[in-house]
Amino acid sequence: MNAQAQPWHGVLVATALPWRESRTGELTADFDGYAEHLGWLAENGCHGVTPNGSLGEYQTLTPEERARVVTTAVEVAADTPGFTVMPGVAAYGADEARRWAEHAGAAGARAVMLLPPNAYRADRRAVVAHYREVARAGLPVVAYNNPFDTKVDLVPELLAELYGEGLIVAVKEFSGDVRRTYRIAELAPGLDVLCGADDVALELAAAGSPGWVSGFTNAFPRACVELWQAASAGDLSTALPLYRTLHPLLRWDSRIEFVQAIKLSMDLAGRYGGPCRQPRLPLAPEHEESVRQATGKALAEGLR
Repeated sequence: MNAQAQPWHGVLVATALPWRESRTGELTADFDGYAEHLGWLAENGCHGVTPNGSLGEYQTLTPEERARVVTTAVEVAADTPGFTVMPGVAAYGADEARRWAEHAGAAGARAVMLLPPNAYRADRRAVVAHYREVARAGLPVVAYNNPFDTKVDLVPELLAELYGEGLIVAVKEFSGDVRRTYRIAELAPGLDVLCGADDVALELAAAGSPGWVSGFTNAFPRACVELWQAASAGDLSTALPLYRTLHPLLRWDSRIEFVQAIKLSMDLAGRYGGPCRQPRLPLAPEHEESVRQATGKALAEGLR
């Protein structure tokens, strides 16, 4: 594992948290399984993880559980030089998000990922104030633009303002609009634009993105890392066949079902050693069949 120039560079996995059914029928977070999974991701070439992001289902955790997710990841990373832990620190309010950033720093994380305010449709002033408060924690902040779920769009002009004030070092771009990469580069030279949507990975790698915060890498880490590195190097003869095989998994119109789709794919690929539950509604039958077919095809082609 080669150390990254910046802790937000390379292929970072937005980790899905495993849940197990207890004897009483309740779902509880499986931290031992989570630690094993992180080690497996590192062994398969991933450059780091972003725990407590949307796929980590942090909204369902107690504060103690959410904190333990971060410390578990940092403990695993301690045995893997250069392996990044960049926790998500999203919260309803800036004060709480800052406290999570401070916790991440105390645990040993070198950067954090931050959504804009997500309890209301924040305007520009509220967004800037939010990032100012969390920046006080002293860690590099990677903004997370997810206009679908937060209803707040970190447009290139707003990102340039945040970057110009020294509040962010990068953005995880989840809008799916690859044209924004070039607009952001024009308005904020030096701001790293990370690929945040799996189904535009090849396009953003080819555009020069230094990192990919990815979801389906949970199930196919080696193939996703190979895809990213080949696309970044301009080796389309390697990247395109991988992308075409993986793309039926990578594209999801329903963000609500994205976590379930990834966990089902992980189950089919033999991760976690058994069914990995989630405290959400199950996949629609037609979507479950799509995941089964696409995962089966990827496994049949030898992707891992």
